[in-house]
Amino acid sequence: MPSQLAWIGLGNMGRGMCKNLVEKGHLDKPLIIFNRTQKRAADLDAKLPPGKSTVASSLEEAVSKADIVFTCLGDDAAIKETIAAAVKGDVKSKIFVDCSTVHPDTTNMLAKCIQGQGAEMVACPVFGAPAMADNGQLLCVLAGPASAVDKVKPYCKGVMGRANIDFSDQPQGKATLLKIIGNTFILNMVETLSEGHTLAERSGLGNDNLHQFIETMFPGPYTAYSGRLMGGDYHKRDEPLFGVDLARKDAKHALNLAEASGTKMKDVEVADGHLADVQRHMGSKGDIAGIYGAVRQEAGLQFEN
Repeated sequence: MPSQLAWIGLGNMGRGMCKNLVEKGHLDKPLIIFNRTQKRAADLDAKLPPGKSTVASSLEEAVSKADIVFTCLGDDAAIKETIAAAVKGDVKSKIFVDCSTVHPDTTNMLAKCIQGQGAEMVACPVFGAPAMADNGQLLCVLAGPASAVDKVKPYCKGVMGRANIDFSDQPQGKATLLKIIGNTFILNMVETLSEGHTLAERSGLGNDNLHQFIETMFPGPYTAYSGRLMGGDYHKRDEPLFGVDLARKDAKHALNLAEASGTKMKDVEVADGHLADVQRHMGSKGDIAGIYGAVRQEAGLQFEN
């Protein structure tokens, strides 16, 4: 029997992932969409091909009708609250697939809660920006029981993502552990670019000359972020691509994991200090790329370039 899918949580990433599930997932039944802000769900449903999705009026409705329930929420508190409510009904034999970026302890706790109600959980955090979510170019990290992971894979590589990292039969928290550590690479990349561009400006090298080196030596994310810094995207956009609040949440998780493991992440400590400056300057509109503005201020330049 074909599986009925539900999607819960419609942030920047979730909308793109839903779009690709509907357009490329070969679904036999309409995707059930639920979001606490109903207008977001209704707006997305209106943009998707007719008859390919439907909006649930409640979390309970979405979960009860689905065989596989995808969740993608902003932080640990939100996913804990959602799963606690979701498993109050009969969820036996369902599969919950969580794409949220949370602490691995949270992921393992959710898995225990879900399994205690006779369901299974697959952790599936993803790497990539919202534009990559829209284009189905995410990197999906899957962990959990192999039988459940196998049922989720058809919706990952070739649909929502370009590739999978398979942690089948490993604890679900291994996936979010990789996600947190992986996100520190992004954080440190932005910190390095911000310091480099600030020094290039102050020393007289010039940002264009530095960018030419970056795009030749480090094509890909480094070049893309370098362009965002130079163009002022980090302070001009109305909605952040990687919000400062979420970036600081990830940094906090990374520092917590490092302390618990007896190691240090001093680069993350520095970057998190700059993110705190971004919060003070821009509030929740701040983006991770705003680190550039914070570094500029330390050098006696204006936050906005």
